[in-house]
Amino acid sequence: MMTDPIADMLTRIRNAVRVERPHVDIPTSRVKLGLAEVLKREGYIWDYQEIEGTPVKQLRIELKYGPNGERVIQSIKRVSKPGRRVYSKCTDLRPVLNGLGISILSTSKGLVSDREARQQKLGGEVLCEIC
Repeated sequence: MMTDPIADMLTRIRNAVRVERPHVDIPTSRVKLGLAEVLKREGYIWDYQEIEGTPVKQLRIELKYGPNGERVIQSIKRVSKPGRRVYSKCTDLRPVLNGLGISILSTSKGLVSDREARQQKLGGEVLCEIC
């Protein structure tokens, strides 16, 4: 039984990037689709799509690499965990690595990056940090 599906998604992406896979398949959910959308908007992945499968649909994420094969996603870390939730106001959000990385927040307007949360003056649960 999986207790933290978001951590599972992040671990699958981390492992696939480490061995330089072109894509990774993950069981889909609405939160995972939202995470993939934020990663695409911020330029960390090429694209994502839902693939029919049995017993559940799969989310295929096309990973992004630089022109010489360098990794776009250097590190990906879960911040808010099931045992310890981390919430932040928009005024408390600080740039990750001086703006080189992002945090993904779950807000009342859906999943957004820390840049979008500061622009829209939204706070919420800090799900993960990517750089």
